[in-house]
Amino acid sequence: MVSAKTLLKDVFGFCEFRPGQRQIIDAVASGENVLAIMPTGGGKSLCFQLPALLNDGLTVVISPLIALMRDQVRGLKAAGVAAGAITSGNTPSEIDTVFSQITSGDLRLLYVAPERLASSKIQNILRKSNVRCLAVDEAHCVSQWGHDFRPDYLMIGKLRHSLGVPLCAFTATADNETQQEIIERLFGGADPKVFLHGFDRPNIYLSFVPKDNPRIQIMNFVDKRKGQSGIIYCGTRAKTESLAQALQEAGHNSCYYHGGMDADRRKVVESRFVLEDGLVVVATVAFGMGVDKPDIRWVVHADLPKSIESYYQEIGRAGRDGGYAETLTLYGADDIRFRRNQIDEGLAPSNRKSADHGRFNVLLGLAEALECRRLNLLHYFGETNIKCGNCDLCERPPETFDGTESVRKALSAILRTDQYFGVGHLIDILQGNFTEKVSNHGHDKLPTFGVGKELNRVKWKAIFRQMMGHDLIRPDVERYGGLRMTEKALPILRGELSITLRADIIKSAKRDYSVKTLISDDDAPVLSALKAKRRALAENAGVPAYIIFTDKTLIDMSQRRPLNLDEMSQINGVGTKKLEKFGTIFLAVINGEVDHMHPRRQKLAGAKEGEMYDLLLAVQFKLSRGPLGVEKPLSCSASLLSKIAKLKPKSLDEMAKIIGPKKTDRFGAAFLDALNNVT
Repeated sequence: MVSAKTLLKDVFGFCEFRPGQRQIIDAVASGENVLAIMPTGGGKSLCFQLPALLNDGLTVVISPLIALMRDQVRGLKAAGVAAGAITSGNTPSEIDTVFSQITSGDLRLLYVAPERLASSKIQNILRKSNVRCLAVDEAHCVSQWGHDFRPDYLMIGKLRHSLGVPLCAFTATADNETQQEIIERLFGGADPKVFLHGFDRPNIYLSFVPKDNPRIQIMNFVDKRKGQSGIIYCGTRAKTESLAQALQEAGHNSCYYHGGMDADRRKVVESRFVLEDGLVVVATVAFGMGVDKPDIRWVVHADLPKSIESYYQEIGRAGRDGGYAETLTLYGADDIRFRRNQIDEGLAPSNRKSADHGRFNVLLGLAEALECRRLNLLHYFGETNIKCGNCDLCERPPETFDGTESVRKALSAILRTDQYFGVGHLIDILQGNFTEKVSNHGHDKLPTFGVGKELNRVKWKAIFRQMMGHDLIRPDVERYGGLRMTEKALPILRGELSITLRADIIKSAKRDYSVKTLISDDDAPVLSALKAKRRALAENAGVPAYIIFTDKTLIDMSQRRPLNLDEMSQINGVGTKKLEKFGTIFLAVINGEVDHMHPRRQKLAGAKEGEMYDLLLAVQFKLSRGPLGVEKPLSCSASLLSKIAKLKPKSLDEMAKIIGPKKTDRFGAAFLDALNNVT
């Protein structure tokens, strides 16, 4: 039986497994029930795709994301794997074709949307088919406490029971409560083998910047990354449209996406994003769940996400190919006020609101962190042994100051105005500004009036924002957004605790949004030429560019500059099928015109048999007219040489069974010597 390592290289084009993949693959392939929690972009799909090829029969993959299923099926077919999907997006003829493949036993992987499991036709076909395993992607959707609950997922446990097959479930975001609910609903309470392989995405650069003319901040960031695929998340539909238009006017290939668009227009954007290189999509969080585009190079949040889980999931759409990717999150006091009000005005019970405030607090703590972003982010998910060096705070340690006195002054102003006023009025009191509003309320008579004259308005705004970020104060919906003090602020007000604030963030809007180079200046022209060739091939085939090769694979090619198909086969992401189809084409881009291998030799490229074939060919050329060069020409066909290289005969008798006695007399002994020289 073919090994997992062989399939990894020949089908998927990877030389090594990612951390944790091999153990999960072995468990799934051996028929164990498995729950795997892996980081977004950590290679979850391979953990059920590869076992499906190790065993006979059909693996049924249940996924809530139609676009993702479509991409994975397309990628599998490009790699030579028999895969299909049944979703609401299929035409009747496409569904009939898939059903026919299932019935004939030709299909190895079937992708199904959860709502289709209710179909009696699908259930009957699956019962009659040789289903070996159920694989559940985005397994957290089964949890009613999860952030993407899907009621249709509740049918999966019953399907597993009726088919009597093992189940493997995969997710990137599941706390302990959600994990237990997954086990109960999918595995019937029976403990699966659990693999927890961390949440870190070390290839993603993390950064947060306070808002200071955010439109200009975003334009500066995108200008430096022109030609790269990216997503900008906005808090409102109107902002997606206006920002997309501004980017277009600045010469960027951009479009917008939100839930208010009709389905056809949304599909056009989804299709464009997948097919086009360098498209920027400005979107609400409605966009992205079905996006598995591996070469998204950056994600920007124009507004603060609603929770730490949302942030983690949304930035996780960048750099899925393992290559360098960047994130930028802009935030301000208005974001904090909006998200707090959103929670308070929601219909959730009080305990859920409290939990939502807690998750938002973690995100604010990440935004106002004084040390390593990654350390703060992953600590929430229970990871402590973190090495970073790839975030803005590790790159530029922040300037800080003792903000205790300023915070106490601000808290005093809030308390003495009965916690009914917003930031602007409170700053006027602290600075001693005689406004009409101050005078009407008699706030110029307060002891705190004018006690903060040493700080200008910009600095006071930064202090209030950081106080919100540390959850010392919150806007109160019942008081029309007036700031009220939390329990966390009391020890500071009483002088029992001190607080450190950041001093550098006022200047952060002026930061340089320069791009970290992914490749040297010498290799850049080659990479550009490879991308152009990939784009032409993809457009001709009507498939996304990354189905041909990912950015990471092209970067590897441009840096290593393979000279022949053997060397090309060692590039990460170049499997047997793609080597055969595209290898010579991309070699020609790298090296100019290349010699075309005989198809029999091409099939052996990168394998030990290829080296054997070349030696046999050299021996044959030397002896084609006999040892003295005077005999009648004689040769073996390419298919015979390939057969010798594969079967590796040990004796002249075995050799004769392959090439016959006449050719064995001429070449046999020399061929055996050549085979023995290749270990």
